[in-house]
Amino acid sequence: MHADDEPEFFEIDPDKMAENPGLLPYAHTVGSAVIRPEDKGKLKGRAVAAMHQQTDRQLRQLYEQMQTLALQAKALKQRVEVSERIYVSDMSFEPVIGNTYYFYERKNGTDVLSMVAPHEWGRSFPFRRFVAEATLLADHTWEVRFEEESPDA
Repeated sequence: MHADDEPEFFEIDPDKMAENPGLLPYAHTVGSAVIRPEDKGKLKGRAVAAMHQQTDRQLRQLYEQMQTLALQAKALKQRVEVSERIYVSDMSFEPVIGNTYYFYERKNGTDVLSMVAPHEWGRSFPFRRFVAEATLLADHTWEVRFEEESPDA
């Protein structure tokens, strides 16, 4: 204070004072939080890498689903082919819904549906090959189970 007891005020230069200091892109006082500019290229690079990782994972899932569907379609096609062969094959009985039968190919190339399983023939197996095991379903379609990897339908 001065001798005349009036408080001393310091004039602040308006050119050195911010009107809205909270909106500045840098710290305006020594005690302010440090503000560092972000590397936008680095941020975009991380975002793009994360996007690729996520889409690659989703594409892998779709590919696995497509493979599953393709296998199901192949199995259904084989089932239809063998079912058609069963209906035109020789049968000496009327199949009963829910029963399991055995489908064979004779040595002369004709097909036959039998009630005798392959292991029940013993050494006198009279056919060229065992094609499939089939169960007659209620809608008169056949549930076909193959013992071989891919039958010659």
